[in-house]
Amino acid sequence: MITFLILAAAMVLGAVGVITLRQPIHAALALVGTLLALAVIYITLEAHFLGAIQVIVYAGAIMVLFLFVIMLLNVERQPPAPRWKWLRATAYGVGLLGAVAIAAVVFTDGEPLPAAGIVTDVLQGGSAERIGTVLFSDYLLAFHLVGVLLLTGIVGAVSLVQRAAPETRPSVRKAVRSEQQTVSR
Repeated sequence: MITFLILAAAMVLGAVGVITLRQPIHAALALVGTLLALAVIYITLEAHFLGAIQVIVYAGAIMVLFLFVIMLLNVERQPPAPRWKWLRATAYGVGLLGAVAIAAVVFTDGEPLPAAGIVTDVLQGGSAERIGTVLFSDYLLAFHLVGVLLLTGIVGAVSLVQRAAPETRPSVRKAVRSEQQTVSR
């Protein structure tokens, strides 16, 4: 239980780092730390296959994809433009309301944790056969939706940050036209 509490605290700190760090690379590294702590939790539950898949797929492949998107976007440090002043207060309010709801459930739910035998029966050691059977039968739609969600997020991020080429901007077009006119004279 102590190991779980330490890993859970590390995961919460990593998640807070993902949200609060200003540099995208630092946020991605905080996410890697969170994913690795989750893999260790899987291993402590004796779901070794899940732990390995967590490291290989999420901390490895998905994070490489995120890093490619970060490099593709070439995010420069710009001062944040305050568009909606009410949004920050609303976000803090919703976050506080969510924290209060989670605390209320934790402290009012009198149901004890399931016995270790029940957890072992459900996970069945986290074997590849059990995970594959459940993933591609009971959760096939969810599996496909996660892939579509990741793709949609990447396309949305690229389209939001897409910058117009310099020659298509109106101010640059005027300068190019004036240069062409002076050269042609």
